[in-house]
Amino acid sequence: MSVHMHVDGAVAVITIDRPDALNALDVDALHALRAHLCEVRDRDEVRVAILTGAGSRAFCAGADLKGTQSSPASYPEALFQSPARAADLGLYIRLMDLADIGLWKPVIAAVNGHCLGAGLEIALQCDLLLASFDASFGLPETKVGSIPAVSGLHRLLKAVPAAHAMQMVLTGERIDARTAERIGLVSEALEAGALLDRAMTIATQIARNAPLAVQAVKKLSRQTGHLGEADAQQLTELYWGVLRDTADRLEGRKAFAEKRAPNYIGR
Repeated sequence: MSVHMHVDGAVAVITIDRPDALNALDVDALHALRAHLCEVRDRDEVRVAILTGAGSRAFCAGADLKGTQSSPASYPEALFQSPARAADLGLYIRLMDLADIGLWKPVIAAVNGHCLGAGLEIALQCDLLLASFDASFGLPETKVGSIPAVSGLHRLLKAVPAAHAMQMVLTGERIDARTAERIGLVSEALEAGALLDRAMTIATQIARNAPLAVQAVKKLSRQTGHLGEADAQQLTELYWGVLRDTADRLEGRKAFAEKRAPNYIGR
């Protein structure tokens, strides 16, 4: 399998496993990645996912350019097709945009080694990024006559100050993990051997929280970023109202009063 998943308690670990290709994504790998993310979405007992790459050399080195040099159809022929059909016709970037999956459970990117091009565009769609000290990040598309095709520039501009984002994209240069941590692209940089353990620790902490509230926070973060304060508050109040009478919110308040750990059931 080019992408595989195992579940540890409430945490799913998804691994891109094409180390000979620096975990670059071909169409089959993209289909497999999307299938696992859909499984995370639909399994109630899974509350958080970790995404990482096999081996120590790469999280994901981007799209598999050897397999994407030509397309069997013109762009207009692929434009109005579904993501799967469009990918078959050469518009493989549709499969890299994960928004249509509707996954509101948190995803942590545990970045080991190269995180370049489409690899960084996938990581930027995760909710938290952790990196080993040997990680590197870049959007080098201008070097091969293209642009970051999956809103890479848009998401990078939201993740880090514009000066850093524009320098990365215009030059195509890479940054190391310490620089990524300094500019806020990753929340933590640490030794390679500690990366997955730290990701699992954070994932487990998240999984202990009320799952409906966690998903609401993620959805709000995606839906309110472009809004003014008044509109953001209206949507926030709506979500608060949705959660107000849930069993988990009542359990959380009761557990706090009783000074014990809450038992959340996602209802």
